[in-house]
Amino acid sequence: MKSMILVAVFSGLAFSCAKAPESISASYVSEVGYQGYSCAQLAQETVRLSQALSTASAQQSKARSNDVAGVILIGLPVSSLSGDNIAPEIARLKGEQEAVRKAGITKNCK
Repeated sequence: MKSMILVAVFSGLAFSCAKAPESISASYVSEVGYQGYSCAQLAQETVRLSQALSTASAQQSKARSNDVAGVILIGLPVSSLSGDNIAPEIARLKGEQEAVRKAGITKNCK
């Protein structure tokens, strides 16, 4: 009985761990904000967003690893509790990338 309770507690805690960056879906960002950009500016914005997403993804991966270790060692997802989980930021960056891509299609950028 005790083992079933422990499994249920740890399963619940595992679901509150930080998500892997690749499993975070893009949030909606309108491309309207990018309609005034030239193709060159959209290309620069694409590079900037890619770099920002790469940095954020590395931070999120670290938070996820810390959460897993925290759950194993002390039973708590420490990164998620301390605010290191930046899933909303990653979702926003992915949404902005999509908005820039759509704006580039509208402008027929190559």
